[in-house]
Amino acid sequence: MPSAPAHAPSPTTPAPLDAAGSVELAVVERSGFIESRHIGAAVVVDADGRVLRAVGEARALVFPRSTLKPVQALAVLGTGARFTDEELVLGTASHCGSPAHLAVVEGMLAADGRDASALQCPAQWPLGARERAARQAAGLGPARITMNCSGKHAAFLRASDALGADAEHYLDAEHPLQRRIVETIEEWTGEPVAHSGLDGCGAPLHATSLVGLARAIARIAAGADAHAARLMAAVQAAPWAIDGPGRANTEAIERLGVLAKIGAEGLVVIGTPSGHAVAVKVLDGSMRATTPVALALLVAEGLVDPAAASEVVAAGREPVLGGETVVGGLRVTAV
Repeated sequence: MPSAPAHAPSPTTPAPLDAAGSVELAVVERSGFIESRHIGAAVVVDADGRVLRAVGEARALVFPRSTLKPVQALAVLGTGARFTDEELVLGTASHCGSPAHLAVVEGMLAADGRDASALQCPAQWPLGARERAARQAAGLGPARITMNCSGKHAAFLRASDALGADAEHYLDAEHPLQRRIVETIEEWTGEPVAHSGLDGCGAPLHATSLVGLARAIARIAAGADAHAARLMAAVQAAPWAIDGPGRANTEAIERLGVLAKIGAEGLVVIGTPSGHAVAVKVLDGSMRATTPVALALLVAEGLVDPAAASEVVAAGREPVLGGETVVGGLRVTAV
């Protein structure tokens, strides 16, 4: 059982994002009637952290969940651990659990003299609906390796080896790798870690503001140092590995040449090679509006091609149906 990080909020720590700090980001319309509204906050920054556009309270704290994986990957690279492109992207991924994803993770573990029993993420069904259905049809259940963070955990194990640290306790908050991750988060976000907890995969999780999170992603996307450049090259070489063919992050990377990463509970970050990034948090945790809002904000700032952005949104669009007729859909209102 991993130990919980010791950081706790102080009286001067920014508060978590709440309804008062949120604004409407998008609506869902049915037959000309607004049926649902998504509220939250978002920000577009450059690599210096200069805010180009903010909606809602972008300096409030959020748990960044898997949008923090690119920063964690920098810490892993900083240990001297070596990876192929596909392995590095799986270390950054929230993968859908396809056979191709599982093969890379199994290969990482085998190369290090391990198997899936060494993973300390929980046993879960694959993130992808098709992948879950295929596993059920084969009479198989949830597994550690099909959990969407299994690649990150395999990378953590390899990084522990590179540090000469106890790999059995790689999730403990005081483990040398986890301490290195905190230092990397503070360096790249430009913010002190003020509150920590545990992520769904069991790893330590550290709160950031949306501004700090976007700043880190902007710097990574611009290849601000050798590790960031290495990560970006890997993501561009193997975009399928970070999510899955036809899925939101992979579509954005392939069509726009960006770094895109979702996070549970309504989060997404997208960074451009020009050194700009957007971070979005939908307050109620829904993922439906995240990528459309993020891309609309980047388009509004002239940072991505509008036609290509529209293609990404269309690829993931969930139409509102009345029987077999499309009677509505999601509309971004943040811009």
